[in-house]
This record gives sequence, structure tokens and C-alpha cells, in this order.
Amino acid sequence: MEKVMIIGVAGGSASGKSTIVEKLRDSFKNDIVVLCHDYYYKSHSGLLFEERMKLNYDHPNAFDTDHMIEDLKKLIDGQEILRPVYDYTIHDRSSDKVLVQPKKVIVVDGILVLENEKLRDLMDIKIYVDADDDERLIRRIQRDVLERGRTLESVVAQYRNTVKPMHDQFVAPSKRYADIIIPFGGRNKIAIDMLMENIKKSI
Repeated sequence: MEKVMIIGVAGGSASGKSTIVEKLRDSFKNDIVVLCHDYYYKSHSGLLFEERMKLNYDHPNAFDTDHMIEDLKKLIDGQEILRPVYDYTIHDRSSDKVLVQPKKVIVVDGILVLENEKLRDLMDIKIYVDADDDERLIRRIQRDVLERGRTLESVVAQYRNTVKPMHDQFVAPSKRYADIIIPFGGRNKIAIDMLMENIKKSI
């Protein structure tokens, strides 16, 4: 199989990563596949829903990153994978699997994808999407309440208890590993256009 380009897209929760990933999808269409770190949240089926709600989903230990690395290596080698599915409404991994075919461009997306050295070492381009904390909180409230069926109280409590502390401890420090830092998230058209041109020249 021809050379595969691995692009890591990290940044704080609701920083605008998904907007940039969607622009990459639109640009590269059938040549791209996106592997989200969130797909690889560990299963906690042995816990009650109330117990799962209290878990820290913003700590590196919340993810089965080794599984993600194995899947990514298979895709790089031209093999298809069956990636896991995570259901935010029940705070647990679903029993479903999704078949993923290898592509020329693989985007690895998630708040902590630059935090893990082994995962980082597989990337050709490492991107950190930067955004103001207040803006990220507003976006997170809108997303989790409207799209994920959460209550406002639970979103704010989670932000205070785990999201913000884990961002400060793990996510923000990973910015130092980035090759490209994109401020203002998906609104930064100049930075995104430059990124697209760089990728097109490389594949």
C-alpha cells in the first residue's frame, strides 16, 4: 500500500477540533478516514449508570489507547479494522462495531491524542486547536445538552470537577508537542487553508 499520512488533531474539549476534522473530510473525501479517541473509551458495563456518570472521562486512563494504537498500525499496514463504538447517552461502550477501511489520510482526533508518546510517534503532522476556556465551556454546554441528552447541571458539574482540571494537567501541556497550533478553532480559515495545502502536497 502507498504511504499513509497520519494527522493528529488535539485540543481542549469543544475547542473546534470537529470543525477542522469535518473540513478535512470535505477536502479529501474518499481518501480520508477519521479515528476518534472517544471511540476507545474503556467499557464499564459492570458499573451502574449512576456510577458510570461519576467516572473521570478526561483522564488518559479513561481511554484504551493501546487498542487505538493497534488499530492505527493495522490501518497503516493496509488492513481493515473493526473499531469500537461509544454511546454517550449511557456512558458506556456499545456492543456495535464499525468496519474501517485503510485510506491515504488518517486523522486521529481527541483531546489527549498528543499526550501519549506512542500514539504521537505514529503521526506525521500534529495539530493543536486552541480556544478560549469560556468559549469552550459554552460550546460544550450546547453540544452535550442538545446532542447528547445531558442536563445543564451535569455538564457544568463535570466541567468543574474533571474537564477543567484535566485540561490544565494533561491537555494544555500537550500543546508543546504540536507542529501546528490553530487558534480560534474552525473559524481560522487562513490556518486551515494552509494546512490543507500542506497535506495535499504530501500525499
